[in-house]
Amino acid sequence: MEDDEGVGIFIEAARRAGAEVAGPLGVSEAVAYIAERAGGSLLLPPFASGVRLGLAEKLRRAGCAVAEDDLRGAAPGAAAGVTGTNFAIADTGTLVLESTAEAIRLATTLPERHFALLDPRKIVPDGLAAVPHLRDMHRNGPRNYLAYITGPSRTADIERVLTIGVHGPRELHILLVEGLSGVFLEM
Repeated sequence: MEDDEGVGIFIEAARRAGAEVAGPLGVSEAVAYIAERAGGSLLLPPFASGVRLGLAEKLRRAGCAVAEDDLRGAAPGAAAGVTGTNFAIADTGTLVLESTAEAIRLATTLPERHFALLDPRKIVPDGLAAVPHLRDMHRNGPRNYLAYITGPSRTADIERVLTIGVHGPRELHILLVEGLSGVFLEM
């Protein structure tokens, strides 16, 4: 969904769910955004578009402490996680990530902040439009874990009081990075 209307619908829905959305950005602008808001060390699991862009080195040059190895050991002290996104669903503001790799799950659930990089070309209008991409993901790896992320972590199961950040990040930052990757099976 490359049209501006679909991107606008996604941005509005994601913001309603509590996410911060920035973009469209270039890679250097995305790195500066992350560096300014990270608040401490970053978990950076390997994902195809991040590796291709040399994201770890760019973040280090911007002054960030980046953990790429032993993410399990680094996770308790990390302030933020940075991942790519397979695609997004516009009408709900939801990100979809293939998260079979433990490193992806650590980066998206343990730190206080999650920075998710998304190519705007990979925004589909609704859940029905996501079905072909989900089928492709399952054909490619039938035992995949998929994460659907809509806004920061929230729960109301303690006396029905809404609490942010109990079961995951308190902040979700979605960075729309043009030209990141148009391939839905690639993060």
